[in-house]
Amino acid sequence: MKRYFVVVLILAGSFSLLGCSKNTSEIKNDQSNMNVNQTQSLTENTNTSDMSASNNQAPNFTLEDTNGKKVSLSDYKGKVVIIDFWATWCPPCRRGIPDLIDIQKQFKNKVVVLGISVDTDTKGDVPSFVKNMGINYTVLYASPEVVQAYGNIDAIPTSFIIDKKGKIINQHVGLTPKETLINEIKNLLTKS
Repeated sequence: MKRYFVVVLILAGSFSLLGCSKNTSEIKNDQSNMNVNQTQSLTENTNTSDMSASNNQAPNFTLEDTNGKKVSLSDYKGKVVIIDFWATWCPPCRRGIPDLIDIQKQFKNKVVVLGISVDTDTKGDVPSFVKNMGINYTVLYASPEVVQAYGNIDAIPTSFIIDKKGKIINQHVGLTPKETLINEIKNLLTKS
């Protein structure tokens, strides 16, 4: 009995630290089930062929936030940006949200946190989840094009650190320690 408990505990711990994962086809299928009109309006200024991150330039996008406002990544040029792909049903994602809230508070006007929700079946839960968690940063709804542009997100949370010039500096898959993010931010802020 003790052995069984230890195995379950180890598996649960691994799951909660590494992140929630779906295979790429499940995420693509989830995203393709979005309302066609929503997808078109969310990605109005998105050109998939221009979204390759091979030159380290962060793919630009225009997505809708939880208030129905369109937000583009290009709106934040000149600031360090953290893009966090997440979902309400993902325990590691939820565990990382307080860190992102603190980072947004600590670096107010110099850093922008953009949470991109990959919720599909639970999309209706996102606004109340944002309110209940006290999220102080912008939360956007993912589109299939954005998921694809950022490497077909296979696990969440997945975060991208983007410098003031719009280049992807780092990618983190799974729950990332707050100190790691803060060190990367401070390093980017000291560079002109």
